[in-house]
Amino acid sequence: MNGGQIFPGSMEGLPRPTVGVNLDDFRPLLPAEEVVLSRLASGGLDRLGDGVRPGADDPERAIRASFLRFLMLGGEEGYRPHEKGIRISGAWIQGVLDLEGCRVSRDIRLKDCRFDAVPILRSAVIDRLFLDGSSLPGLQAERLEVRGGLYLRGSHVSGEVRLTDSRLGGNLVCDGAMIQSVGGFALNAEGLEVRNVFCRDTDFRGGVNMRGTRLEASFDCAGSTIFRPDGIAIAADAIHVQGAILLRSANVTGEVRLTGARIAGDLDCTSTVITNSGRDAVQLSRVVVEGAFFLRREARIDGTLAMTGATVGTLHDEAPCWPKKGELLLNRCRYGAFIDGPVDAEARLEWLSRQAPDGRGEEFWPQPYEQLASVFRDMGHDEDATTVLIEKERLQRRARRRRARHPLWRAMLAVKDGMLAITVAYGRQPLLALVWLAFFWALGVAVFSFAERQGAFKPNSAVVLRSPEWTLCGVEQSEQRFLSSTQTAVDGRAERGQTQFSCFRQQWEASSYPNINPWMYSLDVLLPVLEMDQKTFWRPDPSKPSGGSALSYYYFQSIVGWVLSLLAVAGFSGIVRSR
Repeated sequence: MNGGQIFPGSMEGLPRPTVGVNLDDFRPLLPAEEVVLSRLASGGLDRLGDGVRPGADDPERAIRASFLRFLMLGGEEGYRPHEKGIRISGAWIQGVLDLEGCRVSRDIRLKDCRFDAVPILRSAVIDRLFLDGSSLPGLQAERLEVRGGLYLRGSHVSGEVRLTDSRLGGNLVCDGAMIQSVGGFALNAEGLEVRNVFCRDTDFRGGVNMRGTRLEASFDCAGSTIFRPDGIAIAADAIHVQGAILLRSANVTGEVRLTGARIAGDLDCTSTVITNSGRDAVQLSRVVVEGAFFLRREARIDGTLAMTGATVGTLHDEAPCWPKKGELLLNRCRYGAFIDGPVDAEARLEWLSRQAPDGRGEEFWPQPYEQLASVFRDMGHDEDATTVLIEKERLQRRARRRRARHPLWRAMLAVKDGMLAITVAYGRQPLLALVWLAFFWALGVAVFSFAERQGAFKPNSAVVLRSPEWTLCGVEQSEQRFLSSTQTAVDGRAERGQTQFSCFRQQWEASSYPNINPWMYSLDVLLPVLEMDQKTFWRPDPSKPSGGSALSYYYFQSIVGWVLSLLAVAGFSGIVRSR
C-alpha cells in the first residue's frame, strides 16, 4: 500500500510496516523467524510446523513480512541468504510484503504460506517467484520483471492477481489454483510478456485479461473453469501467441474475446463449453490462426460464434458442436480446408444457414459461400463447389428481389431468376441448357413425327403449292378439279383416304423434292445457328388435322431455341452470374 492506503485482504487499519535496515531492528525475533534465521545459510526448504498451509492463526509459524523483506534484499553480514534464495513453507506471513521497485537477486519460494495482506511487487526485479499452494488476498505486481517464472500452482487467491505490463523470462504457472475477484478480472495480465501461460485445471471466479499479451509459446487453460457471467471471461484482444491457445475441456461462462489476435499455432476448443446466451460467446473477428481451429468432441457454444474477417489455417469441427441457427458469423472469414469434419455441400450449406445477416442489419453475405466453394475446389470436390455457388446465387437473388419496391418489378425479377435457375443454374451449370435443348429437340421430334403421320405438312414453296402435283393430290381420284392454267377439268390424284402430303410424296414429279426428316426438322427449328434446309422446304399445314398445333409448337420451339442458345452462351461467358 502507498500513502497509508489499505489493499483488499490486508489487515484493516494495519499501518505500513517499518523497513528494517539491520537485524537488530527486528529483535526480539518471533519463534518462526528464529528458525528461518538459523537455517538461512543451508539453502534448504524451511518447513515450519508440518509445512502445510496454516488454516488459522498460529503464533509458532508467524513471520513478519518486513523481516522477510530484509532477508530477501540481502540481510546483513553473517546473516546472508543462501544463493538458492528464501525457501519457506507453512508460514503465516503478517503484514504487507512490500518489494515495490526492489531488486531481488535470488529466488523467492514461499510455498503453502498464508498471507495476511496483498503482496506488493510493483516494478520489482526477481529471479524466480514461487507461491505454490499459498493463500493470498491478491497480488499487486504491475511491471514486475522475473528472470525465470512465476508459480501459483495450487494457490488460493481471494483477490486480483495483477501482472499488467510485466515481463517473465519463463512461464506463468497457475495450474490447479483458485483465483477469484468478484465483478472484475481474477487474473489481469494485460500487456504481459511471457514464455507460456499455464492455467490448467484452474478455477477463475472472475475474468482473465490477456489483452496485448505476447507469448513466446502457448496459452494453456485446459480443464479450467472461468466464471464471469454477463461479462468478458477471457479478454485476449490483440494477443500474440507463437504457440497455441488451448481451451480443451474448459468450462467458460461469459465471453471469450480474441479480436485481432495472432496465433501461430492452434486454437483448440475440443470438448470446451462456452456459455454466454443471447450475446457473443466467442469473438474471433480479425483473428489470425495459422494452425487449426478445433471445435469437436461435444464442444458447445451457447451464444454467438463471431469469425468475421478471421483467417484460419484449417477447421476441425463436428456438426453437433456448431452454434445454433442465427448464432454464427462467417462474413469475410477465410480458411484453408476441413479436417475430420463434414466435407459435403449438404452439410456445409446447413452450416452456413446458421448465419443470420438480417439480424445484423444486412440482407445477405455472399463471401462465406464463395469461400466454401473455393475450399471445396481446392479439396477436389468440384460438384459440391458448384452446388454451393448455385445456392449462393439463389439466396443472393432472393435478397435482391426483397429490395425491389415495386411489385411488378419484383415479379419480373422472379420470372427472370426462375428461368435462369432451371435453364443454366444461374450460369453455374451452363451445360444444363444443352440438356434442355436435347429435351425440346426430342419433344419436337415427337410433335413433328405425329404431324407427318397425320399429313399435316405442306411444301414451304409458293411454286410447289400452285403446282398440279400438289393441288390435284388434295382431290380424290373420283373427283375432278378445274385447272385455270389449262382451262380444263382434271381428275384428282389422291386415293380414297389418302392425305395430300402422302399423295404428293408418291408423285414422280416430287421425287426431286427433299424428304422431311422429323429428327432433322426439329433440330433445324430449335437451333437458329444451324441450317438443315428442312424448314426451308416444309412447314406445318394449319388447314389439316393436328397442323395448327404443330405450327404453334413450331413457333414456340423457335423461340425456345433462341433463348436457350443465348442462355448457354451467357452461362459459359459468366455474364449471368451475380457479382
